[in-house]
Amino acid sequence: MSFTHLDAAGRARMVDVTLKQPTVRTATARGFVRCAPEVVAALRNGTAPKGDVLAVARIAGIQAAKSTPALLPLAHVIGVHRASVDLAVTDEGVEIEATVGTADRTGVEMEALTSVTVAALAIVDMVKGLDKGTLIENVRIVSKTGGKSGHWLRPGEPGVGPSATAPGEVPATEGERA
Repeated sequence: MSFTHLDAAGRARMVDVTLKQPTVRTATARGFVRCAPEVVAALRNGTAPKGDVLAVARIAGIQAAKSTPALLPLAHVIGVHRASVDLAVTDEGVEIEATVGTADRTGVEMEALTSVTVAALAIVDMVKGLDKGTLIENVRIVSKTGGKSGHWLRPGEPGVGPSATAPGEVPATEGERA
């Protein structure tokens, strides 16, 4: 078995993508921050003691997408050409969805995951005074487009599919879904 991130001596290395052609790529990740009812109420009422929790989380997530190579040692430095973080307060906490796009030589799955995770961390930081039991759950990639493997959609994921494409994106055809 060959490992792409190991050299012949078994040492970690960054994969060489120099000769790959840039292509348009996107990735969408989701996660959830489970909060106590009093935190949910503060988020809905805009009364969290540290300020606008959702605005801080959104900016933190966008910044995180652009900072991924500084956090993950084998991640490539790529141009993050698009990053959006959507947050929805539910009765149980905050749903987070981040979509990252590029026109580069490698994908943006790690950027999308980092975006969701750091947005979740920002929420925890902003509400920890209200609820020390706040919990980050179920961070995962739900879709990706572009690159050698093409389109991928997580089976059974709600709101993911041909009707759930990002602005300016063309829905995958049946043959492109995998």
